[in-house]
Amino acid sequence: MDDFLSSVDNALADLEHDRSRLGRSSTAERVADILRERIIEGFFRPGQRLSEEAIAEALGVSRNTLRESFRLLGHERLLDHRLNRGVFVRVLSAEDVADLYRVRRVLELAAVRGRLAGTALAVTKEAVADAERAASAGDWQGVGTANIRFHQALVGLNGSARLDEAMRQLLAELRLVFHVIKEPRVLHEPFVARNRRLLELMEAGRADEAAAYLAAYLDDAERLLVQAHRAG
Repeated sequence: MDDFLSSVDNALADLEHDRSRLGRSSTAERVADILRERIIEGFFRPGQRLSEEAIAEALGVSRNTLRESFRLLGHERLLDHRLNRGVFVRVLSAEDVADLYRVRRVLELAAVRGRLAGTALAVTKEAVADAERAASAGDWQGVGTANIRFHQALVGLNGSARLDEAMRQLLAELRLVFHVIKEPRVLHEPFVARNRRLLELMEAGRADEAAAYLAAYLDDAERLLVQAHRAG
């Protein structure tokens, strides 16, 4: 419990640092962007009640602005509004996991079969290197964050702003799924080397092999998370 309370305090402190990003023209969309990023980074846990008072104070925004951002994230299936109880980070089901991976296959397999160039490929390389450094340091939450950046960058290879936005929302949901694994190393460690191998296949221009490799990769990841959900 002490570790959990400490993580909540740390998340609120980080939100205070995020306040500068809002500027004078703060909007519910910008607040939603910040909270979504914090979900992706693993700072908020499934089932956690979000304190309207604490978050509004940390970000320096009005309650109305925060409520609108909560509403937006509710539409993205990241938050649940419970009558007379408050706003909670959503808890996903095994069926949600299967659906998320169904969409991931469409978005990511198309990307690895396409043209590999530009900023997105550079971000992909950086994310692989970041995950390797975090793994060496035993920072498995950091590995998870780098892994999410890696897959976001993969979809960026499609060159579509709409697909990028869809993937951002999907990956925020996926980060909530990660919490079902009690030991993060079990989830993340096997995929550090697999990300490196996938990148090598892509850079070598072996698109069909890369797509087959990624398909097996996603199958294994889905199986691991679904089994964990059902066991939990």
